[in-house]
Formats: sequence, structure tokens, C-alpha cells
Amino acid sequence: MADIFDVVADSTRRDILHILLQRYNQSSDAAELSVSDIVSSLGLSQPTVSKHLKVLREAGLVGVREEGQHRYYHLDYSPLEVIEDWLIPFLSVDFDPTIDQALAADEAGLKVEQRAFAAALGKAFADTSFQMTHVVKDATSKKRRKNDERA
Repeated sequence: MADIFDVVADSTRRDILHILLQRYNQSSDAAELSVSDIVSSLGLSQPTVSKHLKVLREAGLVGVREEGQHRYYHLDYSPLEVIEDWLIPFLSVDFDPTIDQALAADEAGLKVEQRAFAAALGKAFADTSFQMTHVVKDATSKKRRKNDERA
């Protein structure tokens, strides 16, 4: 099995994960996409997408449901916790320990509902920020492709 860092190092695989994440966030029950849906979203060939999906599947980042000749993929983000665990020390390098103590004191005064609301709000903000980054990237790519077609 490939190292998780090698798997997500490829931009096409990150794009596939992003498409599956969008589907997961938009869907309450069927968070799956067919290979053809992924192909049309990326504008790549079916063999190329299938090759990348195989790598993602072997790394445990996507799951697949087979229905006849069709394959439906869904996101499994649990292997990404390895990356998160590795990143946390780097993200907290400049974190002021006095702020950490103040936050802990403040957090102790929060009710369970308030902490849950704050966590949900933080997650929503992070998800929205992530999605907006990709919307801008997608729009820029489409504009560039249109300009290339006109030239």
C-alpha cells in the first residue's frame, strides 16, 4: 500500500477527493458518485480517473459499491487522520501557551451545548473556506480553458 502522503500528493487525486467531499457534504443519504460523474466533473479520460480511483481505494480513502458494470465511489476520510496528526505540531508551533491556558479556562465555563455549537460553527467555516478555494480554482481553470479554446 502506498504512503498516504504519496497518495494525496497527486493533484488529480486531491481533485477526486474534493469532488467526493462535495457530494458527501451535499447529500444526506447517497454520498456516492459514479465513475462517469467524476470523469465529467474533472474533464479527464475514464481510464485516467479509474487509475487514480484505484490508488485512492487501495489507500482506503474511497470505498466502492459495485452494481453490475457500474462502480459508485464514496469518500472515507478516516485515513486522512494520519496527515492531520502529522500536521498538528507544525500548525501549533507559534501557538502561545498562555492563550491555550486562557482558552481552557474559558472552555471550562462553557456549557456542553455551547461547545458543540462552537465546534459545528468552526467546522462549517473550515468546510466553506475549503469549498470556496476550490470554486475559485475551478472557475479560473474553466476561464483559462475557454481562453485557450478561443486562441
